[in-house]
Amino acid sequence: MEISQEQYREMLVPPGHLTEDQFVSAYQAAEEKGVSLADELLNEGLISDANLGRTIADYFDCHFIDLQDRVLKEESVEIIPEIVARSQRAVVYEVTEDSVHVATEKVDNYEFFRLLEKKTGKEPTITYATERGIDTALKYYKGDLREQIQKLINLCEENPEDGSVVQLVNLFLEYAHDNRSSDIHIEPLKDSVAIRFRIDGVLHVAVRYPKSLHEKVVFRIKILSHIQTDEHAAAQDGRFEYQHDKSVFDVRVSILPVSDGENVVMRLLDSESHRFSLENLGLSGRDYMKVSGAIKDPHGMILTVGPTGSGKTTVLYAVLEKLNSPEVNIMTIEDPIEYSIEGVQQTQVNPKKNLTFATGLRSIVRQDPDMIMVGEIRDEETADIAVNSALTGHLVLSTLHTNDAATVFPRLIEMGVEPFLIASSVNLIISLRLVRKICAHCKESYVLTEQEIDLISQNEIVLKTIEIVSGGKKLEQLRLFKGRGCRVCQNTGFSGRMGIFEVLKVSENIRPLVTGKESADVIAAKAFEEGMVPMLQDGLQKALNGSTTIDEVVKVAGG
Repeated sequence: MEISQEQYREMLVPPGHLTEDQFVSAYQAAEEKGVSLADELLNEGLISDANLGRTIADYFDCHFIDLQDRVLKEESVEIIPEIVARSQRAVVYEVTEDSVHVATEKVDNYEFFRLLEKKTGKEPTITYATERGIDTALKYYKGDLREQIQKLINLCEENPEDGSVVQLVNLFLEYAHDNRSSDIHIEPLKDSVAIRFRIDGVLHVAVRYPKSLHEKVVFRIKILSHIQTDEHAAAQDGRFEYQHDKSVFDVRVSILPVSDGENVVMRLLDSESHRFSLENLGLSGRDYMKVSGAIKDPHGMILTVGPTGSGKTTVLYAVLEKLNSPEVNIMTIEDPIEYSIEGVQQTQVNPKKNLTFATGLRSIVRQDPDMIMVGEIRDEETADIAVNSALTGHLVLSTLHTNDAATVFPRLIEMGVEPFLIASSVNLIISLRLVRKICAHCKESYVLTEQEIDLISQNEIVLKTIEIVSGGKKLEQLRLFKGRGCRVCQNTGFSGRMGIFEVLKVSENIRPLVTGKESADVIAAKAFEEGMVPMLQDGLQKALNGSTTIDEVVKVAGG
């Protein structure tokens, strides 16, 4: 179903979804970029996918279904073969006694609907779904990776010159992208090579291939990464772009010689698909208000803290997205630039050119910035410039490696920053960890077993915190949630991650403690007294709400 420019204007401008200027600007941008108008509207955040879908469905007088939030049954989806579903852009999402419910972009595809009625013996009920909704539903047709790789391995061994190694590497990249994997590990062992994918922060062994193919696989990755193919004894880093379906993502490559060959790790960064938002990070209402208030301050420092991979930079990107507007000048110094944000001037650290965090930050403050993001405070010089920038009229965002919010103060003092400068400049500290979310497709409720109750009862801190968040309920009374494990979540029971937080607002009562060099424990006690929620409590509240599990929270936040 083709939608013309005039039809889009008619359905979007008069009802007030867009102004005429926004519509014209989006249409011109779509033409210049060679993308559809719908893609441009969604990519620029001018309308949500669900609202666009409802608007189109209303215009053509049909019903709408949001497939991005819908749990589908595999037996329903597979009524239409995958190759047909992809070509016709149609998916069966429900089957009743008399009808087969079809979601499609092409609500006028009458010939296909007649064939479907003939095949099923049921009358098709047609519902409109957006392009992105159909793409989400098509992921239910996940082929068996092991079968696909084994076929390619056999081809590689039969004829290594026919391009099958290229297909094998492509399959690794595409499977990783489709399954939200952040990293691909290609690890040489004594007799074989293991492929592991990091999904939701956890590595999963996927397949192994014969050692005889490893040199060819590594050679292909080196070619893609534009690094030396004849170097096998030194560490090398590279990067490349890869296009899969309509997505283009960056791949950062690290190759390191190990005892059994060359170890390869590829990190996938899909800049186009990431839309950072404070609203969807998982902040509780109270913590969200603290963060929203702090980012409105015209100066001062906001720090995110936690170990590597805890989501610190993601939170800062969400803040930048919130603050980004034509009226302000936002500049960053990062290592690396993980995601590009239009309208923000981002600088990549380059030690070979003497462009470090400190030298880059020193130059940025001469560029008339309103807001500055420093990827990480690593040394005394960077800390000193960042603090002074926060005191001289700039809002400074940065990350620091500490285990909790209150430890920031002694850490900065250790770096040589004067306590009175820290107390005057730091406004807010966000400590966070990432926990896996229960898969929505196989989520089920349950009550704790006796063994689980005994285990929790042995941890006094966890037990007391559960009593607080549950309103004093006994463990036997709690109804919790878990993922049963399904095809969508690779039988892990988890899909996606969310943050658990501890947000410390530097109040007038806390500043004298910082100036007086009080310990992190004393500062934390005062923050708790003023309403700061401990990270463990925030996590267990989310477990009782059904977002994650108690085990996951305790594993990540301790207790």
